[in-house]
Amino acid sequence: MLYSSVTSSCTRILRSTLKTSLKSFSTSQPTLSTTSSTNPNFVKIVEVGPRDGLQNEPKPIPPPIKAELINRLAISGLRNIEAGSFVSPKWVPQMAGTAEVLALIDSFPKTGYSVLVPNQKGLDDLLEILSPSISPNSHAKPPPSVTEVAIFTSATDAFSFANTNVSVSGSLERLAPVARRALDAGLKVRGYVSVVVTCPFSGRVDPRRVRDVSRELVQMGCYEVSLGDTTGAGTPASIRGMLEEVAKEVDVGTLAGHFHDTNGTATANIMTALDFGLRTFDASVGGLGGCPYSPGATGNVATEDVVYALTGDRLFGDIGEPYGNGEPSETAQSRWDVGPIDLARLAEIGEWISGVLGRETTSRAGKALLARRKREEERKRKEGPKL
Repeated sequence: MLYSSVTSSCTRILRSTLKTSLKSFSTSQPTLSTTSSTNPNFVKIVEVGPRDGLQNEPKPIPPPIKAELINRLAISGLRNIEAGSFVSPKWVPQMAGTAEVLALIDSFPKTGYSVLVPNQKGLDDLLEILSPSISPNSHAKPPPSVTEVAIFTSATDAFSFANTNVSVSGSLERLAPVARRALDAGLKVRGYVSVVVTCPFSGRVDPRRVRDVSRELVQMGCYEVSLGDTTGAGTPASIRGMLEEVAKEVDVGTLAGHFHDTNGTATANIMTALDFGLRTFDASVGGLGGCPYSPGATGNVATEDVVYALTGDRLFGDIGEPYGNGEPSETAQSRWDVGPIDLARLAEIGEWISGVLGRETTSRAGKALLARRKREEERKRKEGPKL
């Protein structure tokens, strides 16, 4: 069994960490946003931490910890969560146990879950789980609310061979019947295109390759195509150039951005893509992530950093020192709406899961929020209770 490599002492530590954290973590559900996705200023964030964020970890993580991560993310207000992958554990060991994870997660209103399925076998495994029990006396937990599957390919043959042992064209041929069967089963299908800027094996990527692969995914039924800067080499200029080419044949409204933060440009790339018209972005709490087939690539852009970049100015409060005659100044404020996401809770989650993994969160916004909270608590402690 894959998880037998986790020692009993390690498991006890993880459980202790979980229980301790839960004491200070509210389980009340957030007020749901009534914002419609038709709002031109609404930005959908797809949380990929439980799948893309954990797939490159060196040690196995027990399914109860993964499920707790997913539940906390849902409580924080995230409405689109990628919960795992039905890929062979031989190739991605960390994704073993996805069926157990799905059985453990709770149901939250207006929260949709997706899973990655690399092939027909992966889809078959998912559909078996989603099939309701036919026994009238069954007391089994209802199937999880998985509403969509994700399929993936890449923009270069070199990366495709390294990832799935087949060319890009061969990959698309394999995926077509998977997409068709998922759609027939009532699931939405989302497509991923890896290495849209640079490939770790073949170098700079021709944007026309990204365009053609994206078009193929849309034609096979993908309602959305996420463009992955897998190596994190992208810059605002290269992202815009790639999007300009893809948009020649694919509607911008069907495109999403998936930017790794290897060189610290992910947030800038998101702002560029927003300006271009994209309204959906993948992110990973605490900046978790990396790609086992992209040597040197660091984590996905941190969800906390994305939320702060889009809405953080609302945390500033009123102007503290009046100017001139004291008349209040009209200050510009971000127009973006990310729904009911609670940034403070996200920062807590990023710190918690990073601690479970034995390191610090890489989210800059998360670190800053937690540091400010610690300073405020220390100040209040020194001042003492007010009489």
